[in-house]
Amino acid sequence: MKIQFDKIFKNFLVIDIETASVCEEYTEMNERMQALWDKKTTYMLNPDEYSPERLYFDKGAIYAEFGKVICISVGVFTKEDDHAIGLRIKSFAHDTEKETLLAFKNLVETKFDEKQLRMVAHNGKEFDFPYLCRRMLVNGIEIPEAMDFRDKKPWEINHIDTMELWKFGDRKNFTSLELLATLFGIETSKNDIDGSQVNEVYYKEKNLERISKYCQRDVMVTAQVFLKLNGFQQIDNQLINYL
Repeated sequence: MKIQFDKIFKNFLVIDIETASVCEEYTEMNERMQALWDKKTTYMLNPDEYSPERLYFDKGAIYAEFGKVICISVGVFTKEDDHAIGLRIKSFAHDTEKETLLAFKNLVETKFDEKQLRMVAHNGKEFDFPYLCRRMLVNGIEIPEAMDFRDKKPWEINHIDTMELWKFGDRKNFTSLELLATLFGIETSKNDIDGSQVNEVYYKEKNLERISKYCQRDVMVTAQVFLKLNGFQQIDNQLINYL
């Protein structure tokens, strides 16, 4: 089937982010932040089983108030020979969070029409999109127009959440990207590490490259799931380029 590439895929940007706790150790936070984290842990499941220090290392990265962005991977669909669809993936993973966020912001503002751009992420509306916006504000970065959801109505936000697509209006609990990949016969992104290990790899191994590769694989899987949810075939692995 001949695909009208420019009409369907031109303005999509598939994204995934990896996050770590702002500090390696709970004791590195100032007393005010420690007290606020202690208060937050009282709402966590079975907080009595773990100390605030342990919970911080295990869970701090999940929250934009206590975590930071360490890698942003992005994928764009490409038009290949014979009207096939390809995918080009790259990562932003700099020495500081601010550098990483600014590099991503520059991509969004210079390579896309911000009014037409549609970002795609799994659980993006609950995690990736708001996390990026919050951390930009913390770092004193102006949020790009394409990501500034303040004062917008739900139907004015064009970005796409593959988990939301799968719900079909249902209100079931979280459905993992790995589960959808398995259902659709898409290769796993968890062949090295998974999200629960990122903080350990970042602080103990200091291996940001390993995290970046994992993040890129999540972008690949998200793109493949997005295509399947919209009735398209998977992209051939030979047409996926990692930059």
